[in-house]
Amino acid sequence: MWDSAAFEQGKDMTTVEQTSPPARDISNSSDRRVLNAWCAWLGALATNAEAALAAALAYKQLEGPARDSWLNAVEHDADRLNVPRVAVFAPLLAVESDPERRLRITRAMGPADEAATPKLGARALCGAGTNGVRVGVVITPLYLDFVQVLACGYRPNHGFDWVRHEPILNRTSAPVESQNLEGTVLESVPLRLLVDELAHAVVAHNRSQRPLPEALSFFAHLFDAQESEGSQLLVGR
Repeated sequence: MWDSAAFEQGKDMTTVEQTSPPARDISNSSDRRVLNAWCAWLGALATNAEAALAAALAYKQLEGPARDSWLNAVEHDADRLNVPRVAVFAPLLAVESDPERRLRITRAMGPADEAATPKLGARALCGAGTNGVRVGVVITPLYLDFVQVLACGYRPNHGFDWVRHEPILNRTSAPVESQNLEGTVLESVPLRLLVDELAHAVVAHNRSQRPLPEALSFFAHLFDAQESEGSQLLVGR
């Protein structure tokens, strides 16, 4: 079950420290063991959301040459794995901003694998809290059984009280209907209805001249889908 307290406690970064490509001298038994452990960890990225997030965070911390070395290792070992290629490349693509490296990652993933394509679309949950604060949750599919979650407390005419973002989460761990979040019971609502309310909250937040929570930028595509100002709402003007 999804627990908002995880946002407050921070991520366990022990997994990040274990995510470095191995040496390539497989004639050495020690290096072979490291390589086997590396490949086992890469394979876990297909089912373990914490490992996928750790990979993204570890890669994000690297400088350009180290990122290239990481990609070299993943490209070299991807065919050793019995998992869709998207599982080992998508976490890297999620945090890569360099256009050439993004293109390289996209090409390395190859054509879309039907087995890795989510079968369910985005969904929304919402509930009325105290003092006029509403709690909204947007869950959007990523790949395989992974989703990302945006949760926020907002007042349509005043803006956001808080916003939290879970970039990679197992679908079965995402919030569900009737769950209590921040003292508010969530109910399923049409996605368009919630996005409309959030768009009003964005406008109100901008008018108050407060900086918008950065997490909202990851869901700009939802505002683009609305027949409104689209993601221009999120530029803080």
